[in-house]
Amino acid sequence: MIATCYHRHMGQVLIRNLDDGLLEDFRRAAKDGGRSLEAELRDALQRSRPARKRLSKEELVALSHRMRASTPPGVGSIDSTDIIREARDSGYGRSG
Repeated sequence: MIATCYHRHMGQVLIRNLDDGLLEDFRRAAKDGGRSLEAELRDALQRSRPARKRLSKEELVALSHRMRASTPPGVGSIDSTDIIREARDSGYGRSG
């Protein structure tokens, strides 16, 4: 029989050189909260990072349109063809 796990992969991390006092604070908080040190640290990490919202395709398109609308005229509209042609004609990048 082959066991199949349907849980998504969860990452692991090893943190070295933690201050003993900091670790003791987390141990105490874990004990006071009736949970493991691991659970206490996991919760602290989750609380320290705001949830990042993934934008839908429609939201990304709308954001792109807003960014284009707020870009001043002429910015980001340089045609690289002229720059490449000028560099080629001047011999830039040729060796010898």
